[in-house]
Amino acid sequence: MPKRTYHIETLALHAGQEADPTTMARAVPVYRTTAYKFRNSKHGADLFALRELGNIYARLMNPTNDVLEKRLAELDGGAAALSLASGTAAVYFSITNILRSGDELVSAVNLYGGTYTMFDAILPQQDIAVRFTPANDFAAVEKAVNGKTRAIFIETIGNPVLDVADIAGYAAVARKFHLPLIVDATFTPPTLLRPIEYGADIVIHSLSKWIGGHGVGIGGIVIDAGRFDWTDPKFAIYNEPDRGYHGLRFAHDLGDLNPVAFALRLRTVGLRNQGPTLAPDAAWQFLQGVETLPLRMARHSENASAVAEYLKKHPKVAWVRYPGLEGDPSYHLAQKYLPEGKGGMVVFGVRGGEEAAIKLVDNIELFSLLANVGDAKSLIIHSGSTTHSQLSQEAQAAGGLHGDLIRLSIGLEHIDDIVGALADALETI
Repeated sequence: MPKRTYHIETLALHAGQEADPTTMARAVPVYRTTAYKFRNSKHGADLFALRELGNIYARLMNPTNDVLEKRLAELDGGAAALSLASGTAAVYFSITNILRSGDELVSAVNLYGGTYTMFDAILPQQDIAVRFTPANDFAAVEKAVNGKTRAIFIETIGNPVLDVADIAGYAAVARKFHLPLIVDATFTPPTLLRPIEYGADIVIHSLSKWIGGHGVGIGGIVIDAGRFDWTDPKFAIYNEPDRGYHGLRFAHDLGDLNPVAFALRLRTVGLRNQGPTLAPDAAWQFLQGVETLPLRMARHSENASAVAEYLKKHPKVAWVRYPGLEGDPSYHLAQKYLPEGKGGMVVFGVRGGEEAAIKLVDNIELFSLLANVGDAKSLIIHSGSTTHSQLSQEAQAAGGLHGDLIRLSIGLEHIDDIVGALADALETI
């Protein structure tokens, strides 16, 4: 029988798993082990030399993590995936799996504060320069690319202003200069958007957000589309002999695995030698979230849309940003890229500026004031004084972040209760 192509709701429950051969357990087991037995000395040597794939040591792989990786690779339409200890680790190790000292990265400026700081303050210490460009300004992107550029980086929806990236536009620029397009899709899990379908080469998610969905763990994942040609000599770490693998050239010497050279190098060099490993218990928790992801994202999007419509009409609200809100600057891009739902984030400003914004945040019920998004519960924060406080005033302004901005992560509570909490809080200002 030909293999049936399943819908994403089915893949979220079944992809990447085969029944445990010993116990036939239906649920994915948690494999709490540090190491794995080799059949004999040759088997061990073949695994270490990459002549055979298999389990070696828990820093490198775990059967629980393997199911999570395969499932999310299939959900995103990728060829391979690697889980890591955090979303931040996923971003950092993706960059350093391509760039080395003297190379440059071109990035959209509208980033999560931690990523911006990594690019602005940490990578330059390693002699990796980052050139920031305005969101969707492709002329600026092309101008920023030079002979040292090795990748382009964007977020599908910028944090916190919620500008939607024109992924296909960025992909066209990336193809023109033969550069990989790296897309942080944390705000748009694969049930809403699959960036690989629009030209992305590498997709990153923070598992701690909607994929996990319940605020109980930290993790990240990197999806390799498996189609970028790393044999271009400018990608030196893929073409020069690797000292750690007896001269192996990752773009040339992997045989059938050459298409996923990025993912394999990320595992065997980044993860093996620097150790940002995701624990199997955390991987198991994220798998529980993946199973209900399609249902939850539909409800998050439905609730967020209703909140945006309510705030837009409120006399004390100065402005609202939500990609699904008619008239929003990203509305037309959202119609193209997010037909299944516009996500669970809403940002807005209140009349009275920063002082009024902070007063509202401090006087709201039901919403939890904390630095996270993507929880089943509704969350709130004043981004300028917290998640993006490391940025200078100039950098905040360049990313569209102003003092009155309040960021909402809309949860799964009844919409009347969410709107009621906002109504009561707006009454306090």
